Amino acid sequence: MDFSLSAEQLLIIDTARRFTENELMPYEEEVEATGQVRPELVQQIKDRSIAAGIYAANMPPELGGGGLDTLTMSLVDRELGATSYALHYIVARPSNILRACVGEQVERWLLPTIRGERVDCLAMSEPDAGSDVRGMKCSAVQDGDGWVINGTKHFISHADLADYVILFAATGEEETTTGPRKRLTAFLVDFDTPGVTVSHGYNSVSNRGYHNSVITFDDCRVSSQSVLSEAHRGFEVANQWLGNTRIQVAAICLGRARRAIELATEWAATRVQFGQKIGTFQGVSFKLADMKTRYEAAELLTFKAAWKDDQGTMTDTDAAMAKVAATEMCAFVTDEAIQIFGGMGLMDELPLERMWRDTRVDRIWDGTSEIQRHIISRSMLRPKGG
Repeated sequence: MDFSLSAEQLLIIDTARRFTENELMPYEEEVEATGQVRPELVQQIKDRSIAAGIYAANMPPELGGGGLDTLTMSLVDRELGATSYALHYIVARPSNILRACVGEQVERWLLPTIRGERVDCLAMSEPDAGSDVRGMKCSAVQDGDGWVINGTKHFISHADLADYVILFAATGEEETTTGPRKRLTAFLVDFDTPGVTVSHGYNSVSNRGYHNSVITFDDCRVSSQSVLSEAHRGFEVANQWLGNTRIQVAAICLGRARRAIELATEWAATRVQFGQKIGTFQGVSFKLADMKTRYEAAELLTFKAAWKDDQGTMTDTDAAMAKVAATEMCAFVTDEAIQIFGGMGLMDELPLERMWRDTRVDRIWDGTSEIQRHIISRSMLRPKGG
């Protein structure tokens, strides 16, 4: 197996790392203190990331994107993940599902998003439907040559800064061997459409400055041109384009964990207690060893899944193993880093307490750890009739 990176990949990593250190990290404390990213800072980060060539890097070059494959994009996400999510998400990675756009959708939604002129957000979760996507109640009913949407979505990330939403809604039922099952359809809905209301969501301990919103649809009428892919095929379009979002979460966790390990190692190598550097104590040195080992294992699983995605061989299990390993590793690493620092680790003079809080949500969004384990175990049991 060849684990080496190309000269181009090394250059991209260096670019992303320098961008993170110079353009994002200096604003971490401001975002933590205010819970906001100033509009002018949003524009500054967007403009400079476009100039650096890392904005919309996941999109095809023929559409104006960076054209990075999944593995190289994961290397970029690892570098960006070292800083506040509220800052690095601005270095936009438009949802891959937008690549399902056709016809006038390309000019209206896809291309402006790649150019940084518009921002998308994705809406699946509802107050009564989280992991159970089939349980969603937000519905769209066909009416003439359009659709009428009613219902509520919540936990919708960065909807407060978005121009439109990629909405998943129930559009009927189909009979299956296990009974009736809801059919879903994906829609592209501009926020200036009558009947759409975006309101402040919940205050989260994770990712200050990166807000969630509640989106309400009240007899919101959209045209048939707003249907992404085909009507009633929302699951298929989601499965085709959204699978590697779990790899993205895993890669971001790698960046956060690596920074925590570096901070803890530096502290252990210089902090003196009882007349010795604390790294010489087994209770500390073994923590560092476990942190590094678990990090390396998660990194291998993440980059393996990303590489397989580029080969067209990645399975849901590959992505699930990467996500559950990386997110749980990051929770372990940030917690152990705080333990090595002692009380100082919980003070906001250091980024560790933020990283510790931020990584808690990673085991929930884009599929909980329990959902990932269900995917993994199902792939093991089904071939044996289990």
